[in-house]
Amino acid sequence: VATQRLVTAIEILSPVNKRSGHEAFEHYQRKRRALLRSETHLIEIDLLRAGQRWQMLTPLPNAPYFVFLSRVETRARVEIWPLRIQEPIARIPVPLHEPDPDVPLDLGLAIRTIYDAAAYDLRIDYDQPPPKPELALEDATWLDQHLRSIRMGK
Repeated sequence: VATQRLVTAIEILSPVNKRSGHEAFEHYQRKRRALLRSETHLIEIDLLRAGQRWQMLTPLPNAPYFVFLSRVETRARVEIWPLRIQEPIARIPVPLHEPDPDVPLDLGLAIRTIYDAAAYDLRIDYDQPPPKPELALEDATWLDQHLRSIRMGK
């Protein structure tokens, strides 16, 4: 607080952040590079299957969504949380300045809160297929069964 310095930036990627050639993509690339050169930790939440993901030294796990954490102290290494459709969303650590410990972010609760507040259950037509790219067959089958069970519960 005394220095008014940003400790951790949390970025939720939008479709244009991942669309190479788009002006917003270039803008986000510049912002991202500046954050990675700074003394600010960076958390990127990628809840989009489509679009370009950042290049990693090792292949990403098989998952449709991810959370990436780049800590100042270990900038060359990125912590990765794969988010799978059939699994609850894990809590992720939000780093603070040393010696303060990380604080947990319950991302699943945050998403549910936003979903409820924005009334997405009334705004999204769940009879339509999910946006491209196609879900893996196992995920598509699970999602279909999950949506059916919700409809039957209403």
